[in-house]
Amino acid sequence: MVFSFFKKQPTKMPERPAAKPRAPEPQPEPVARPAAAEEDVAPLPEPLPDLEFTRSNIGLPKAPPGKPPVAEPSAAPVADDFAIDDFDHDDFTESSVMGIDVDQDVDPLQACVEQVVVLYANGQDSAARSLLETFVRAYHGAEGKRFWLLMFDLLQQTGERAAFDKLAVDFAETFETSPPAWRLLGPTEKKPEAAGNGQRKVFLQGVLTADGKLPVTELAKLVEQKVPTVVECGKLVGCDDDVAAQLGETLYLARRRRQTLQLNGIEAFVDRLNGRLVAGEAAHEPAWRLLLELLQRHGKQELFEERAIDYAVTFELSPPSWEPVQAAGPAAKATATPSDGAYYLSGEIKGSRFEELVDVLEGAEPAVIDFSAVRRLDFVSAGQLVNRLAPFKAAGREIVIRSPNHLVAELMAVVGLNKMARIIVRKS
Repeated sequence: MVFSFFKKQPTKMPERPAAKPRAPEPQPEPVARPAAAEEDVAPLPEPLPDLEFTRSNIGLPKAPPGKPPVAEPSAAPVADDFAIDDFDHDDFTESSVMGIDVDQDVDPLQACVEQVVVLYANGQDSAARSLLETFVRAYHGAEGKRFWLLMFDLLQQTGERAAFDKLAVDFAETFETSPPAWRLLGPTEKKPEAAGNGQRKVFLQGVLTADGKLPVTELAKLVEQKVPTVVECGKLVGCDDDVAAQLGETLYLARRRRQTLQLNGIEAFVDRLNGRLVAGEAAHEPAWRLLLELLQRHGKQELFEERAIDYAVTFELSPPSWEPVQAAGPAAKATATPSDGAYYLSGEIKGSRFEELVDVLEGAEPAVIDFSAVRRLDFVSAGQLVNRLAPFKAAGREIVIRSPNHLVAELMAVVGLNKMARIIVRKS
C-alpha cells in the first residue's frame, strides 16, 4: 500500500536504492506487442503505484479510484465569534432571534433568514416576500414558525391587511394558537399617548447636514403625530440650509398647533446663528427664517423686530409677524422628562451614523433605545449602530434595544448587534 512506505525506520532510508528490484521494469518487454491488442493494454496501469507514491512524498496524496479520500483527523471545533449570546428567555418571544447561532456555512435555516432580512433591509420587499412564501412551505414546526412571524411583519409593514388576515387564519390552523394581531402604524396613530410613555426626547448636536439630519426628521414625525417632545440642543453647533429649512418648518408647525415642544440649551445656538447672518448678504435665507422662529419661541421680541427688518431689506420679502408663544402650563412641565427614560426611533432608518445616541448612552443606565415605531433598518445603518454601541459595551455599560419588529431584530442578529445590547422583541 502507499502508506506502508512511511512507516520505515529512518535508519533504513539509505537502503532505498535497494528498492531497485522494481522487477516490474522489465515489463516494457511486452513491447513486442505488435499484434497483441487488448491483453497488452492491461499492464500499463502497473506503474501507477510508483506515481502514487511519488505524489504522496511531495504532499499531494491522490486517493485510488473508487475509494473516498482518507479524512484528516478533525481539528477541534473553532468557536464562532458571531454566535448569538444566550439571554434570559423569559424576556423574549418565540422569534428565536436570541437563541440561534449565526453560522452561514453550517446552518441552512439561518442562511435563509439572512437572505430575507437583507433583502428587506435593502428595500426589496417583493423579493423578500417571495422567499418567505417558499420558506413558510418548506420549514415546519418551530423552525417554520420563525418564517411565519417574519411574513406577518412584512405584511404589516407593507400595509397588506387582507393578506395578513388570511395568513392569520392559516397560522391558527397550523400551530393551533392565536396569530399575531394587526397593529395600526399609520401617521394618524397616537401611539405615544396611548402607550403612556410620556414625552419623547430628541438630541440635536454638532453641525447638522443632509447626511446627519435623522434627528430632525424624527422630530418632524413626532410633531406630525402630535407627540409631546423635548429637544436637547446643548451640543448643537450649526446646520446647513436644508436642515435649517426643515427644522424651521417643524418648529413653526408645532407652535401653530400649540403642541408641547420644549427646546433645552438652545441659547448658544441662537447666538451663533444670529452672529453668522449679515444684513445685506442675500444668502442662507432658510437660516434667517429659523432664527426668527427661534426668537419668537423664546420671547425675544426686540431682537426679533430688528432681525425681521434686516430680513426684509436683505431678501425684499415680508418677514413673519411677531406671535408670542403661550407659556406652557403646569401639566406640560410635569411631563418634561419621558416617564420611561427611553430614546425613541421611528420610520425607515437609512444611512444613519446614530451620532445623537452618544448623549443617550452616556446619560442613562441602562440606556434604552425603543424601536417599536421603526419600520425598516438598512444594512449600513445596522453596521453603524454596532460601531456606535461597541465602546459603551466595552466600558461595561448596559444597553437595551426594545421592541424591534422581527425583520429588524433578525437583521440585528446578523450584524452582531445582539453582542452589543440586549434585544427584547415585542410579543406577537
